[in-house]
This record gives sequence, C-alpha cells and structure tokens, in this order.
Amino acid sequence: MRERNRDHAERKQDDVSRDHSGGFASERDRPTGVHIGQGGPELSANKASISKTNVRCCRRIKMKGQAKMKTLMMLCACAIALVAIPTQAAPNKPKKVYVCPDCGCAADNRSFDKPGNCPDCGMPLIEKIDNKEQRPSVAILLFDNAEVIDYAGPWEVFGEAGFKVFTVAEKRVPINAVFGQKIVPDYTFANSPTADILLVPGGGVRNAVGNPALIKWVRTNAQKSKHVMSVCTGAFILSKAGLLDGLSATTIEHAIDDLQKVSPKTKVVHDQRYVDNGKIITTAGLSSGIDGAFHVVAKMNGEGEAQAIALGMEYRWDPHSKYARAALADRYLPDFSDVKGAKAKMISTEGDLDHWEIKALFSEPNSIEAIADLLNQRIASNTPHTKGAVTLTPSGANKSAINWKFTDDEGHAWNGEERIDPAPDQQGQFVVTLKLARQPDDKSI
Repeated sequence: MRERNRDHAERKQDDVSRDHSGGFASERDRPTGVHIGQGGPELSANKASISKTNVRCCRRIKMKGQAKMKTLMMLCACAIALVAIPTQAAPNKPKKVYVCPDCGCAADNRSFDKPGNCPDCGMPLIEKIDNKEQRPSVAILLFDNAEVIDYAGPWEVFGEAGFKVFTVAEKRVPINAVFGQKIVPDYTFANSPTADILLVPGGGVRNAVGNPALIKWVRTNAQKSKHVMSVCTGAFILSKAGLLDGLSATTIEHAIDDLQKVSPKTKVVHDQRYVDNGKIITTAGLSSGIDGAFHVVAKMNGEGEAQAIALGMEYRWDPHSKYARAALADRYLPDFSDVKGAKAKMISTEGDLDHWEIKALFSEPNSIEAIADLLNQRIASNTPHTKGAVTLTPSGANKSAINWKFTDDEGHAWNGEERIDPAPDQQGQFVVTLKLARQPDDKSI
C-alpha cells in the first residue's frame, strides 16, 4: 500500500513539474532563460513573456497569411478579368494576288498566287492589292504630228517595267502621228486620271505649243505628277507651260539654239543626252527618250531593274554614257544640204567628239572649181558656233584642196581640210571629202 501511495505521489510530482515548466518534460526541452522553481514572481514573469512572444508570432503569421491571401485573390481576379474580356480575332491579311501587265497576251486576265514571270509572255508579274494594281502610272500626251518614237520608245520601256501606261489627247478621236500612224487616245483632257509620270513627246509641235487647252493641261498635270519628261521638241511644250524656267534643259540637236531663244530663263545644253532637274527631265532627240525612260525606271525601281529590262529589250543602255548627239564634232560643220546649185549624194559621215569626216558624190556643178567656190563660200560664212572669223587657205591646184581654221565658242581650236577628186568610173562626177579635227588645248595658256 505504501509503495502504491509512493508511486502515486511521484506521478503527481511529475505532473506538477510539467505544469511548472510550461509543459516540457525534461531540462533539455526547456527554452533558454526559463527557470523551474517553486513558483513565484519569476515564474509568472517568464510565462507572461512567453505568452506575449507567442501572440506576436501568431499576429505576424496571421498578417503574412492575410497578405498572401490578398495577393492570391488579386491574381485570381486579374485572371478572371482577362478571361472575361472578349478577344478580337486578328484580321486576316489579304492574300497577295499577282497579274501580268496589260501587254495583250493571253494571260492578261489571269491571276497568280505567287510572284514570278507570266507563263505566256514572260514579263514579270506585278502585285494587285484590293484588286487595284499598285504600280506606277504613265500619262502620254498625244497630238497631231507627234513623233512616233518619242512616245513609242518610252512606252516600251515603261511597259516592260510593269508601269501602267495610258494616252491623253484633247479629244477622243484618232490623232495623226508622223508617217501616217493613227492612234486613239484613252482619255481626254476633261477626264484623264492623275499619273505618276507625265510624258510629253515632240515632233511637229507648232500647233501644240499654240494650243491653250493643251498647255493648261500640261501645266496642271505636271503639278500632280512625280516626274515630268519631255522627248525631243517636247521641251518647247514644257517651255511654253513655264516648266523650264530656272532649269537646265536639252532637245534635239538641230533645235537647241531655237529652244534657247524661246526660253531665255533656261540654260539649254548640247552635251547631255538627258537632263535631270529632279522632277523635270528633258531628253535630246528621238531615241534619247528611250534612255530617259530607263533613267526614270532606275530612279524609281533601281538601276539593276533598268539594266535587266534593257537586256530583255536587247538595247544597249549605259547609264554612265557621255554620248550626246549635239556634242559631236560635226556641230562645227556648215549645213551643205541647202546649197543652191549643188546636187550631191552622201557617201559617208562619221566621227566623234574631236574628229569628223564627210564624203559626198557631187554630180553638180560639173567642175572642181565650181564645187570649190560653193563649198568655200559656205564654210567661210556659215560655220556655226565659232568665235571670230574662219580663215581659208588654198593647198591644191585648181582649188582642189583648201585648209581652214577657227576657234569655237568654248575657245577650242579646230583645223579643217577640203579635197575634191574626180570620181573613179563615174564620168563628170566628183568625190568631196571634208575633214575636221580639234587641236590639243595649249595648257601653257
């Protein structure tokens, strides 16, 4: 019984110990600084401190938990909002469609889903967007006596480049171009659309220059176009419209002096095949318009594309060429075509910038002396672009040969030679040879 009572007492003491130690079973489980004794103020103070610490920890944990919960709730709300916002489907990009330029081939009305070349004519396909062709447009002015090559040459170049070309005239009736060609314009001055390029050909332009409606249309449409190009005597139309004032310009070789007379505010040049002022471009005569058109294509689409088109046309286009017909050496030879009393046939005429030679077969007059008199008079009085007098010196018997000298309007010295010989196997006819050579400049001056 005593032993049972003792065991009961020990168990009770253990319970008291656990109560006094805050529930810790052994010394190593007690927190540092907590002393187990018989109770009193020290035990009460420690228990209060432990309780406050536990409360603060619980508050921190609770606050952190609340913050995390708020963050989580906000993220959920954003996700729900994003899901709730109706999404707009990305617009479908229009499918690209490619077509053949209007060249007249069987594929003109066909469309293709990839770029490449037309299977019928071989021309590069062009893109259509919203069923509207996104390609440069060219308006060609037409009028009676227009020169065919002036508009047909550039037309071919622009067409090969994929540009849209159309024609415009005062009325929608056939115009009569030179050499009998007739062409019906696409539009009139009243309903013609705006074009990126305005092409003004030459030819017989006297009536065109005197047509107020034509000049007004050119002036108005030049303001709307990105590029304006004249060919040959088309420069006279641009001049009349006031489009060459303050600019440089050129035209066909035999009309250069006349253009300068009617365009006193323009610097007319003879040594360029085409003159580019930025927007206004003038070209020299006839085939020069082809080079001018290639130049425009190169400006708009790059030189490589222009070169490729030239190869396809089997045309020798040199964008760096210095060739200009009006700058060749025969610029300083008189015009013998209208010499009264002379009847002759051209055998050859050739040269370059510094030399020229002409050979002609004369059947009238019928003597060396008479031919020499006609030619020498023309050389002395009609040699163009000279500064000072032309001096002639006989060098052969019976006037069969002479030499002449002069200085041109740019200060260069020239020597000329004339020789007249009986034509072999042609009784009573004579071969006239005229030679012209520029002398080296005196660098000591």
